[in-house]
Amino acid sequence: MTAPSPAPVAAPARVPFDRKLARAAQTVTSRALGPYQTAIVRIGFSLTWLFFLVREFPHRHEMYGPDGPWSFDLARRLIADNRAFTVLMWSDGRLWFEVVYGLAVAAAVLLLLGWHTRAVSVVFMVGALSLQNRSVFLGDGGDNVVHLVSIYLTLIRCGQVWSLDARRAARGEEGARKVELTGPALWVVLGGFLVAATWFSPVTGEWWIYVLLWVLWLGQGLWWLVEQYAPGEPRVLLDVLANLAHNAALTVLMAEVCLIYATAGWYKIQGSRWQDGTALFYPLHLDYFTPWPALSELLASSGIMVMLLSYGTVIVQVAFPFTLFKRKVKNVLLVAMMLEHAGIALLLGLPAFSMAMIAADAVFLPTVFLVWLGARAARGRDLLLRREPAAAGLPPQRPAREAGGEPGGEADGEAAPRTLVG
Repeated sequence: MTAPSPAPVAAPARVPFDRKLARAAQTVTSRALGPYQTAIVRIGFSLTWLFFLVREFPHRHEMYGPDGPWSFDLARRLIADNRAFTVLMWSDGRLWFEVVYGLAVAAAVLLLLGWHTRAVSVVFMVGALSLQNRSVFLGDGGDNVVHLVSIYLTLIRCGQVWSLDARRAARGEEGARKVELTGPALWVVLGGFLVAATWFSPVTGEWWIYVLLWVLWLGQGLWWLVEQYAPGEPRVLLDVLANLAHNAALTVLMAEVCLIYATAGWYKIQGSRWQDGTALFYPLHLDYFTPWPALSELLASSGIMVMLLSYGTVIVQVAFPFTLFKRKVKNVLLVAMMLEHAGIALLLGLPAFSMAMIAADAVFLPTVFLVWLGARAARGRDLLLRREPAAAGLPPQRPAREAGGEPGGEADGEAAPRTLVG
């Protein structure tokens, strides 16, 4: 007797193109993708900028203030040509500089905590642009990344999780009523500063920065009015527009990170020192970049190690953008790049640059890992404060399905759409 032939396996049904298109449109309009990734980016960049401002606090007058070699007149002549935005050009007084520097520190702290992130992210951007554009010859490369991401954060809904905003929303309407007037009061104060900024627009700043500030300010007011008096279809429409802006800015941020690594890698390929594997030997012997001379000398004494690190740096930077659709390979290269930047911070003494790049890399971290990291951080906080875990009576900040959990899960009987984030 011959064995019965196995039943033919049915081929998976092909999804029509119009249904795929509709599903993609629903994905980018119904929710803000990558809530955990954008939260860690928010925390990372606000912490980086805060670290830099606090570390350079004793030298702030020489770096950005009235005592610096790049004087107010030189800065005014340069800004009249390049039209960079900085509120420090409004006055050359010491008091005004201290106010701007203090607001930059306060904005970094509040954004780190996630307090009224929509408004505070704008103040964070103004503080970062103002200080960096005041003395453009300062910085180590990380300032350029902070410069760009500070603009993106104004459009990204980065306070959905791990923020005071998310905590307030989780506590419900009763907690929201206690701070109902905080948002309008903050809106009025920022409106006054925006009027002043527009008054000084002939002195500093391109036209588009003022258009962006006014759109954000009016959008904030409209959002509050709709939430209070029209929570139906107008609220849904604004939510869709906010999701579109969030997802577009998140896509640009991801493309920016890929562009940074791709250009860095391809430029390295063209250098003869990178081609023969000796490129890292030279910065390890520069006095300006050797905070630990003994450690740098030990590493530079091994020709094989220098060659492996030089070639490995180029390979990782060039290959990373091409591995985004291979999650396991992407995660391995992501760890390699973060370790590379940690090594730069330790060996070359560039902690702010390394922190900025690690924060930018975090946009590609897996959601499962970030959720696990958040749970461990919450457990550590509870142990440190010697209190019971808060999961008893408080609902989660963001449901896993709504927050854009790890792709591959199921929702309403269908597989969640795959995205590059997470």
